[in-house]
Amino acid sequence: MHLARREVAGTNENFNGLLRQYFPKGSDLSVHSAEDLDWVAQELNDRPRKRLAFKKPIEFIGDLLLR
Repeated sequence: MHLARREVAGTNENFNGLLRQYFPKGSDLSVHSAEDLDWVAQELNDRPRKRLAFKKPIEFIGDLLLR
């Protein structure tokens, strides 16, 4: 397996684990409203990332945009 694919696989597994905090495996997402799903997306997107030196994605992007 190519190195980049292994990194992506780990990232996907980590993200799946985070999603499981909100939706247990096998959950039917159709029973949740769009607002519920948007809230979970916002919660996950607002988490600091080790890969981003423990910054939130919005902080990292903001730093890039201000350069």
